[in-house]
Amino acid sequence: DPHGKFSIDPRFGIIRTKKQLDHEAQSIVVLTVQSQLGDSPVYSSTQVNISVMDINDNPPVFLTKSDKVTISHTQPPGTAVYIAHAEDKDSGPNGAIKYSIASKQSDAFSIDPSLGVVNLTRTVLAEKQQEYTLHIVAEDCGSPPLTSLLMLTAINLTDRRLDSLAVKIVILDINDNSPSFMSSPLSYVMEDVEVGFLVHHIVAKDPDEGRNGQVTYHILSGNENKAFVLDKITGVLTTAQFLDREVQERYSLAVMALDDGSPALSATQVLTIIVLDVNDEAPGFLKQLYETAVHENQDPGEFVIRVEAVDRDAGLNSLLQYEILPGAGYEKFKMNSDSGELVTAASLDRETQEVFNIKGSSCHDLGSPSRSSTAQLYLTVLDENDHSPLFAKTQYQISVTEDLEEGSAILDLSASDEDAGLNGEVMYSLIDDTYGAFAINSVTGSIVTTKTLDRETKSQYTFRAVASDCSTHFPRSTTVMTVLIQDVNDNTPKFEQSYYKASIWEGQSPKTDIIQVFATDLDSGLNGETEYSIVSGNENATFIIDSARGILATDTGLDYENVSSYRFLVLLASDRGTPSLNSTATVLITVLDVNDNPPVFSSPEYHVHVKESIPIGSHITEISAKDRDAGTNAEITYAIISGNDRGHFCLDGRTGSVNLTKMLDYEDTMKFTLVIQAT
Repeated sequence: DPHGKFSIDPRFGIIRTKKQLDHEAQSIVVLTVQSQLGDSPVYSSTQVNISVMDINDNPPVFLTKSDKVTISHTQPPGTAVYIAHAEDKDSGPNGAIKYSIASKQSDAFSIDPSLGVVNLTRTVLAEKQQEYTLHIVAEDCGSPPLTSLLMLTAINLTDRRLDSLAVKIVILDINDNSPSFMSSPLSYVMEDVEVGFLVHHIVAKDPDEGRNGQVTYHILSGNENKAFVLDKITGVLTTAQFLDREVQERYSLAVMALDDGSPALSATQVLTIIVLDVNDEAPGFLKQLYETAVHENQDPGEFVIRVEAVDRDAGLNSLLQYEILPGAGYEKFKMNSDSGELVTAASLDRETQEVFNIKGSSCHDLGSPSRSSTAQLYLTVLDENDHSPLFAKTQYQISVTEDLEEGSAILDLSASDEDAGLNGEVMYSLIDDTYGAFAINSVTGSIVTTKTLDRETKSQYTFRAVASDCSTHFPRSTTVMTVLIQDVNDNTPKFEQSYYKASIWEGQSPKTDIIQVFATDLDSGLNGETEYSIVSGNENATFIIDSARGILATDTGLDYENVSSYRFLVLLASDRGTPSLNSTATVLITVLDVNDNPPVFSSPEYHVHVKESIPIGSHITEISAKDRDAGTNAEITYAIISGNDRGHFCLDGRTGSVNLTKMLDYEDTMKFTLVIQAT
């Protein structure tokens, strides 16, 4: 008893407690008791074991007053979701803890009273309840204390003790639900709504919680032309562009509702949008121009044509009525307002009016307000053969040039026939002799040359042309053709001679006529008027020629000694046509010599040295003179006219040779001066 918790009566041996015992601190006390008889020194001892009985003086205690646990709502019943644990310092029944749920918000949970294990009793759904709060009670099993075996005084009784714990169980939602559409899969919208108009409100629900239940909306297909815009958050579908029922009257949009879970779940719906018609389309004729033909002289009521229009609207907006609007010629026709059939209201006469161009064929729908459109009717009246062809004139006179190529058109004859088609087709022919020079195209009436024309051979043709149609009941029409052939410059002037010869004395005064040349041209008018000119051989302008008469004359004085003849003088004869034609001739002009030039010695002086001993007959020298004249005028004779008084020398009068005829004597005469004359 180190702590002095006990005392003993020395006489009676009664052990008493001095201090309060604590079972939890020490449950067994072992005391050694010693006894002594009187003053005897002999002691005896014994061991006393005291068990400290527990009383329920400690409550169970949870480690925390609240706790939180999260579970998946997919857990099956029987799953342990929480273990409650409390401690009690007492022992035995006083320390034995019993667990219970004090207040049940749901029957979804149960607790093992001994172990404190909280189990699911059924499936819990986060969609119905996301969390539960369990108040778990830990209660000990304390009971009133029993009488001590040692006859100790009993401790006061106490009630059972307890503690409580608040456990919040949060149910985690698993994305196990797909969205489901609540809104109608069918919607209607007028085609004339503005852009941004609310077409449909798409609504889908998802029973999951949190993000698993948050739905967004998407268009998967059917909106290729981007006619609509879908707000992915609100599901509001609006128009993104103007609608046109006539282009597309129905839209099938594949719409997806997608939650925000992981993995995300979705649902799809085909939303059909019907575009309702408004009278926004005017009727349209299948053709803007209707063309047909009707026979003349038929009784009224003759079927002409049926016009047809379509209106892309629907219902009354597409029901059509037809009529002819007032205009030229409309009174001769009438139209069935329902069928669009056009018939004649009077007999037609093609010769009075061949074509009816009715610009006011109209149709209108029965919508409100009514819309309309027009088409043009082009009606041709078919002909009967009741007219003969007629030339515009009874005779024609034309002029053509003679240089037309074979096959050239000279005139397009035209005869009119008031009939039409084959009845009005005119055939042309020629009668009378055209000398093989002309032919006519039977269809076009074009008169063409069939050979080369020559005015110089024949200058005028007269013949008749005939116009006829396919009818055998009406006479044909004729006209007289006179064709005058105009001259073209196709003939070259021709000289009477290609080579002319003439002569003239030199020294004649300028403008002396030498010769007249003449050329002829078969053409007429200016084409046949000939002009003359010198083209070569007259480089010094020695000669001139009268351009009209062809007279060749001198323009300067001629000098035989300078030029004795003019050869290859080419004369040109040109006509005045366009282009001008010409020919040439050659003239040889000989200048006749006049003795107008004296002889001239080759040197004015001759110096000769000879020896005095040369024999008689020796050749001394030879003199020479020239005369620019010709013929006898240039034949020269020589004579010594002075210096040969003693006869020492002789002169050959023809050759000019000087010879020695008498011996020379230096001592007698050292020098002879002979004067010689050339004649």
